Amino acid sequence: MANILLINGPNLNLLGTREPDVYGEMNLDTIEDNLMELAKQHTHSLDCFQSNAEHEIVNKIQTCQNSDIQFILINPGAFTHSSIAIRDALLAINIPFFEIHLSNVFSREDFRHKSYFSDIAAGCLIGLGAHGYELALLAAIKKIEQY
Repeated sequence: MANILLINGPNLNLLGTREPDVYGEMNLDTIEDNLMELAKQHTHSLDCFQSNAEHEIVNKIQTCQNSDIQFILINPGAFTHSSIAIRDALLAINIPFFEIHLSNVFSREDFRHKSYFSDIAAGCLIGLGAHGYELALLAAIKKIEQY
């Protein structure tokens, strides 16, 4: 059994009500519940964490270094385009991760085209809505089981 961590960044707690035409109508609790059930079906566990504060996300990532977390799924939200601190934390712990985005960031404003994580991620799922989270989890499970 593997332990996987899902991290969601700023404003993702507003899913379902925040710009549903961009981010979909499913709320974060439903996404997390579905993912925890999917992980359980594959005999793994998923812990979920959301914060609007960069330092809390950095702290959460750092706690993974001395834990049994084997893979991280992260939707950094707006921190994608600004957080060297989160990038450095992910590099420091040496745990593989997938970067997830609900919307296609490349079809949006120019500033959203730059990610501080894509080049160090094991993979990126972009523009697939809530389904992207499920695909990321299944891909993480497959990678874990290959080790």
